[in-house]
Amino acid sequence: MRLKKKVAIITGAACGIGRTTALTFSREGAKVVAVDLQQEAGTRLVDEISKTGAESNFEQVDVTDPGHVNTMIENTVKKYGKIDILVNNAGIVMDAQLLKMELQQWQRVIDVNLKGVFLCGQAAARVMAEQDTGGVILNASSVVGLYGNFGQSNYVATKAGVIGMTKTWARELGKKGIRVNAVAPGFIATDIIKAIPEKVLEIVKAKTPLGRMGRPQDIANAYLFLASEEAAFVTGTVLSVDGGLIV
Repeated sequence: MRLKKKVAIITGAACGIGRTTALTFSREGAKVVAVDLQQEAGTRLVDEISKTGAESNFEQVDVTDPGHVNTMIENTVKKYGKIDILVNNAGIVMDAQLLKMELQQWQRVIDVNLKGVFLCGQAAARVMAEQDTGGVILNASSVVGLYGNFGQSNYVATKAGVIGMTKTWARELGKKGIRVNAVAPGFIATDIIKAIPEKVLEIVKAKTPLGRMGRPQDIANAYLFLASEEAAFVTGTVLSVDGGLIV
């Protein structure tokens, strides 16, 4: 088991990539703290993990609320005594072209996808910095944060910002034994892309050298590698998992 006895916090864990990552980490021996606003789905996930004999608990958290985040971190330390891994996976989309985007659409995506990553990252890093074992922070970016995307000014801004924060945190926290990396998924078959017209998705698949959409497990596997000791000398990097889309 690659994450045996590790304590891993995963935000946005109730569905999609976050859910698959939580299940993957638990199979690899981690004690998983599943963080999400969706209580029913989050509880179902924890029940599923518990049936395998692994240890997990659910925390209902608004990642844009400092009080919620700090309480979640405190609860985790009280329960498990440490934090080894944070996966900053929570994110939303509210797409619109620049000329039509409303301020509320801009601000909400910025709050969840950028402010939320900052708040969770800062709170977890403060704990990790006091541990002899350091820790690992993994941030969810996107290939659109690297090359832009039509109708996603807000989302692209957050995912590019996540890359910048990842590299900065890697520089700041390395001497404290904390590794910080980002994963940049391509188009992954989750609920978040259901709003994209099928014709557009077919074009994306045609442009992807591997000829298919990504699967949540593809991203969970990348998180697993970066969280494990196999990546002990990897920090400040952005791992694109996109089937070759941006080659």
